[in-house]
Amino acid sequence: MPVPTITHLSTESSFLGLLPSSSFYLGLDLEPTESSAFEGLALVDSNVSRPSGLRCTYKEDFKRILLPAVYSIVFLIGLPLNSAVILKIWRLRPNLSRNNIYMLNLAVADFLYVMSLPLLIYNYASHDYWPFGELTCKMVRFQFYSNMHGSIFFLTCISLQRYVGICHPLASWHKEGGRRLAWIVCFGVWLVVVTLCAPTFHFAATGTQRNRTVCYDMSQPDRSLDYYPYGMALTCLGFLLPFVAVTACYCRMVLLLCRPASYQGISAATSEKRDTAVRMIVVVVVAFAVSFLPFHLTKTLYLLVRTLPGAPCATRNLFSVVYKCTRPFASMNSVLDPILFYFTQPRYRQSTRRMIRRVTTLKDKGTSV
Repeated sequence: MPVPTITHLSTESSFLGLLPSSSFYLGLDLEPTESSAFEGLALVDSNVSRPSGLRCTYKEDFKRILLPAVYSIVFLIGLPLNSAVILKIWRLRPNLSRNNIYMLNLAVADFLYVMSLPLLIYNYASHDYWPFGELTCKMVRFQFYSNMHGSIFFLTCISLQRYVGICHPLASWHKEGGRRLAWIVCFGVWLVVVTLCAPTFHFAATGTQRNRTVCYDMSQPDRSLDYYPYGMALTCLGFLLPFVAVTACYCRMVLLLCRPASYQGISAATSEKRDTAVRMIVVVVVAFAVSFLPFHLTKTLYLLVRTLPGAPCATRNLFSVVYKCTRPFASMNSVLDPILFYFTQPRYRQSTRRMIRRVTTLKDKGTSV
């Protein structure tokens, strides 16, 4: 008597994880996936380390609306802003300050990330369809993580530079080396970032789901246990450590800036330096609070739940949705960083005001004629 082949699996039974054993999947044309639903059909996620071959339905229709919309806004705003910052700083290259050198590298990191967004916009708008090949998939995922962590490290460098200038204005040790030292630090930052994010080329990959090619964000589902140590190390070294350093510097700066202008006979900072420092503190704190903190917090929780063998399917789906809802905010720093440059560069603000006044004057003359 022939064994009947299962040709249909209801999404309700898969979502509840009620399937008794892996042999129950004979005849199913399904690949393990963490991608969103195609054409309104929920996809199924499988981890080979989970007992009894249980599978989970990941319902992520929201991605094809949220992610393309946010990435399009970031691309349209971030591309001209970061291009303007790069050109503005490059024109001043004979007299670049150390702060401007860090800001230039920060703008380059944001510009490279923004340039990768059109592929992601197409991918999510097409229901996770990835027609650009596996190498491009690896490159885009590498660009996302390397430029995000590059932004974090360069913001940390800018914060440390400002901290030394405010809290140790009379010290001479940090002035030795000048611009050459700043370029060496930037080279070191890029080297660290590339080293930290290089395993992305190993884990990121394409896969097939319902006869469509998808590009996995972190790793294929059946490699989640292998990815977990690397993902946690990347979060600790690429975010938590710089975040603690920036927080410590800003707490010390705030305490100093709240003191009188002269403390123990030493001038703490001029009025202009204080105003610039306060503006920088506000923008960097907003960048970390809006872009980096929610993303890394939800990513850590998702990695943890993703690797737990006994995690309920509904819990896995919930943390997946929360994490992928915060992922667009990680790209917001590409818009916030040029604002940081604007608020910390008095000459740039003055030239922008003059340009706005000229445009307004020409417009008024044209109207009067």
